[in-house]
Amino acid sequence: MKFLVLWQMELSLLSPEMARAVGAMPEYGERLQREGKVLARYHVVGSHGGAWIYDVDSHEEFERLLGRAPVFNFARYTVHALAEMEAPS
Repeated sequence: MKFLVLWQMELSLLSPEMARAVGAMPEYGERLQREGKVLARYHVVGSHGGAWIYDVDSHEEFERLLGRAPVFNFARYTVHALAEMEAPS
C-alpha cells in the first residue's frame, strides 16, 4: 500500500520543542527509507513541510509510522492513498 503524505508545519506552534522535532525529521526519514517504508521524501518549495511517499503493508503500519514522526504533533497532514496505474491490455 502506498500513501502520499503532504505535511505542513503549524507555525503558530513554534517553540523549542517544535524546532527539535523538525531537526529530528531527516534521521527519521532516512531510517524509514533504509527500511523500505518511505520511497521518497521531498521538500515542498515555498512551504514549511514536505511530501513523503510511504510503502507499507497495512493501514495500521502506516498510521503507526506517521504517528511516530517527530513533527506529528506540530504539523497538518493531507494523506492520499495511491493506486498503481497500469497500461490497458
